[in-house]
Order: sequence, then C-alpha cells, then structure tokens
Amino acid sequence: MTEPFILSPRYRLDDEDCWLVGIDPSRQYWLSVNGDPLVEVVIPGLIVSSIEELKAAMQQFRSLQPNETMKITRVSGSCTLYCINQNCYAIEGRVKGALTWHLFDKESLESLLLTSHPNWLPSPSDIELGRKLLARAFEQPAYAYVQ
Repeated sequence: MTEPFILSPRYRLDDEDCWLVGIDPSRQYWLSVNGDPLVEVVIPGLIVSSIEELKAAMQQFRSLQPNETMKITRVSGSCTLYCINQNCYAIEGRVKGALTWHLFDKESLESLLLTSHPNWLPSPSDIELGRKLLARAFEQPAYAYVQ
C-alpha cells in the first residue's frame, strides 16, 4: 500500500451533517464548516464558458495524482485544489481568520465542479445565497483611504 489511509473527516455527499449550504449563481460553494450552521464559509468554485472548457477541467481534475494541484482562477481571485490521495482533496480557505484546509472526497468535489456546466441553473435557495453575497458586498467600503 503506497498511499496512506486518511483518517481526517472530509465532506462527503452521504454525510449525516448537512455541510453544503448551496452554490450561488456565481458558482461559489457555501459550506457549513464541519456541518456547523453557525460557521459558514464561501469557497470560490469553477467557472467555465463552454462545454469544452468543462471537459478539460474535469479531465484535469480526474487525472490528479497525490501531491498534484489544480488552480481554479476567477475574476475575484483564485484557489488551489490539492490532491492528497485518490479519494481525498483539499481546498484552502479561511475560517475566522485562520488558514484552513477543507477536505472533500472525490465524489463530492466532482459534483461541485460539475455545477460549472454552462446550462446549470441554481435553485431558488441558491439564488438567495447570491443576493446574500451581494448584500455583503454593499456592506464593504467602496474605497480605502490611505494616508
């Protein structure tokens, strides 16, 4: 056995705790950290403009080997997907200011990435997440004054 067995908890589609809050229209993943509804994070998701781009991204994801990475680039920034082993992937994020790795199994992460399909339509609750994100943006200062 060349790959270590990962004992760390990870987000799985069949989890008892509901960790996926939703996916907003801009394809960002909203998660309840470890299923805790009081600790919510938003992770940038994959965006593509064509089926060919989606196929290429999915092929790249499926071909990841342990210790390899995949960059997800967006207008607002980027994130990196880390392949830890064949069924454990990590995405860096911040929880209450602390650097954190969100661990996913392959099936869960693949399902999230597939929502980048150009014909994917968000549910009404996902549209509300988009409105919530927009409201958060309006709470931020429009500029920063620097002396």
